[in-house]
Amino acid sequence: MNPFLRIVAATALALSFCVAPPARAEGARGQSKEEAVLRQLVAEQAEAWNRHDAAAWSKDFAPDADFINIVGSVFRGRAEIEQRHAFVFARVFKESHTQVTVSQVRFLEPGVAVVDMEHVVTGYTGLPPGVQPTEPGVLRTRMRFVMKRTGGRWWIVAGQNTDVKPAPAPPAQQGPGPAAQQP
Repeated sequence: MNPFLRIVAATALALSFCVAPPARAEGARGQSKEEAVLRQLVAEQAEAWNRHDAAAWSKDFAPDADFINIVGSVFRGRAEIEQRHAFVFARVFKESHTQVTVSQVRFLEPGVAVVDMEHVVTGYTGLPPGVQPTEPGVLRTRMRFVMKRTGGRWWIVAGQNTDVKPAPAPPAQQGPGPAAQQP
């Protein structure tokens, strides 16, 4: 092989190790464009909660989505999800504020993702039956969305919200048992 071509080939090979393909370069920065879109969707939904706007909060649910709320009730379809959130925004959560942190975005395959979030809700005037504050004045929940890209945009196809229970009280100190009292 011609020495000049050998140098060009060696240089090209060396450069190929220095230049990452676009997908790897995005990963190196921490998140892909698709992940950024999903995180933005979650941020907009939190803003809608803080405005107590059920239509905006529900807009990214697919028309046939399912949502399991904090007490285990199942809402079927975007219309019912919106209706039930309008109800709670007008009552126990009408003064509430949520802070949402995305803890994980996992792509199961292109166009399908699971998004896990931590919610911290304050300012509520009451809680649904069976739900207790995680700590005084604070309700923490874990939310999971299954999302699917259809028609060029991401939709929530399923969601579940689970309350984080308060920490159990420490056990009471007990004196020595009968076995300890024997000589």
